[in-house]
Amino acid sequence: MYESERNDLVEKLKKRGISDEKVLHSISEVERDKFVPDALKMHAYKDIALPIGYGQTISQPYTVAYMTQVLRLNEGDKVLEIGTGSGYQAALLENMGMKVYSIERQFDIYIKTQKLFDQLGIRVHTKYGDGTIGWDEYAPYHGIIVTAGSPSVPVSLKKQLTAGGRLVIPVGDKKSQILKIIRKVSEDEFEVKDIPEFAFVPLIGREGWNR
Repeated sequence: MYESERNDLVEKLKKRGISDEKVLHSISEVERDKFVPDALKMHAYKDIALPIGYGQTISQPYTVAYMTQVLRLNEGDKVLEIGTGSGYQAALLENMGMKVYSIERQFDIYIKTQKLFDQLGIRVHTKYGDGTIGWDEYAPYHGIIVTAGSPSVPVSLKKQLTAGGRLVIPVGDKKSQILKIIRKVSEDEFEVKDIPEFAFVPLIGREGWNR
């Protein structure tokens, strides 16, 4: 079901500059309609963000694809996702062959998405808690993807990157952010690239927004 819509979405993403074949293949396989509320399933393959309840959203497919592409991951890499949400981003990464660890701070969403992963047979390590401090137990990570906007880059997340690893995080105010692509060169040296004009829900936590 929705196979032609998924293929149409892939073609749209190609035209917008998504070129990583692994990312495009994963988007063609993972059923985004499974990760949106029933009332919005007919909109699942439009290139738009959709509400999932509790003031949260499932990100626009282009944003998901772009953030995944810039991480430059290889099969078997360990990835930390901050903000599990509906689970779509984690499902794409798992489909690409990554070892995925994901943290969600909204308990009801965490429980609902954990059940969905179980139903779909998606193997993602999930945790309920403050994503701004990361998940030190399984660090270091080849990639860290933050799906909410932060006032600054959490120091804890930079520490949990492996050398050569990348952190992609929206940073700015609560209305709009710059997407920062941060590559860890050494323990105290980082390369940063800024991509303007993204909009995410706020990142809440000790090293993010208070509320």
